Amino acid sequence: MKTIIKLFTMLFVMQIGYSQQLVQNISDIHRLKDNEAVFINKPLKDLLKEIKPEIKIVYPSNDPSFFDFMFITLEQLRKDEGTISENVALFVYVKDFIDWNWENRPKGKEPVWTKADAEKYGNMIVTRISIVY
Repeated sequence: MKTIIKLFTMLFVMQIGYSQQLVQNISDIHRLKDNEAVFINKPLKDLLKEIKPEIKIVYPSNDPSFFDFMFITLEQLRKDEGTISENVALFVYVKDFIDWNWENRPKGKEPVWTKADAEKYGNMIVTRISIVY
């Protein structure tokens, strides 16, 4: 019995240590919606850990509160560049009011998502996920 428990413990630890992110590239983004229940009522930082492609810009909104994450640069968006799969928008709805102060952000780069943003908003609780191509 002890051997079986040790074996399951080792397998569990190996799974945690070698697990890959759910979204390896932008074409995998649908996996977030497929596994939405895993992220509901969990912190935003848990969802962000599962996304390997870099989030480049975000447009937060309130009423309802959500983040519109995009994986293209601000310049690509302005020039309407990129394929359909690259222009995907990930909407992550959260419970709390998003205190996003546009005036205090770097001029010309207001919607650029940073590591500081991930830390600041990471504890917000996810209520829903939506994907728009």
